[in-house]
Amino acid sequence: MTVRTTTLTSAPPLTPLLLRGAALSPLKRRVHAGAQLPGVRLLLPGARTDAGRLAAYAGICGFPAGTALPLTYPHILGFPLAMRLMADRAFPLPLLGLVHTRIEIVRHGPALTSSDRPEVAVHAEELIPHRRGTEVVVATEARLGGELVWESRSSYLARHRTTHDVPREDAPATGPLPAVAEWRVPGDLGRRYGAASGDRNPIHLHPLTARLFGFPRAIAHGMWTFARCLAEAERTGGPADGARAEFRAPVLLPADVTYAATTAPDGTRFELRSGDRVHLTGETSALRA
Repeated sequence: MTVRTTTLTSAPPLTPLLLRGAALSPLKRRVHAGAQLPGVRLLLPGARTDAGRLAAYAGICGFPAGTALPLTYPHILGFPLAMRLMADRAFPLPLLGLVHTRIEIVRHGPALTSSDRPEVAVHAEELIPHRRGTEVVVATEARLGGELVWESRSSYLARHRTTHDVPREDAPATGPLPAVAEWRVPGDLGRRYGAASGDRNPIHLHPLTARLFGFPRAIAHGMWTFARCLAEAERTGGPADGARAEFRAPVLLPADVTYAATTAPDGTRFELRSGDRVHLTGETSALRA
């Protein structure tokens, strides 16, 4: 597939993209077997970090204050581009109802800082049959001076009827990780994280808007659960240059959750759970010398 690059002059505003994606979603409810991804790569030269939003993000997620960008923060810089890609008419999956199922991040070299102006690019990499529908893999990359400094792969699931004979991928039965910390997640977390990240999806903002999409209460952003666990993993196990997570069940707000983890020289395995329900599992890779 030929991929053309579209260069943007600024990060697109998220609210109009969400409205556009919502309006087009009913036209995409039936995902055809021969669906193809748009052959476009969105490029934003000189992405800027707002110092106030970075400070709010770090505070909400538990990262130390400072000018260094947390490992997850370039995802925030690339998210408007990903939204524009997925809200486009040519994108084959409905934006409404897409479920973030997993993410993997790798940093190459030192952390970006708030004064850096990286080139950020986003493209849809592949469509994957899933036992509950179809997954799309969205790749985000950040470069400085032409050198790749950060990259991620996010998978999003569109649920629909399918004849895909795809086996369920269960996690290895290793038993629960030991509890490390208990967190009280407040009811307004979705609004606070949405203000810091720009992701104001209505399922996160208020019980009334969440009920429109089948949730009894507002749910925490999956990327907040990942970032909060990563911040704790780095605080107790040391800096990381890579991390991955699988999002297993939403956190209904407010909530009391348990952060559980085990640390080894090569990184930290962690999970977030409430009772017997596991919301997220993941691991970090230790910072290379």
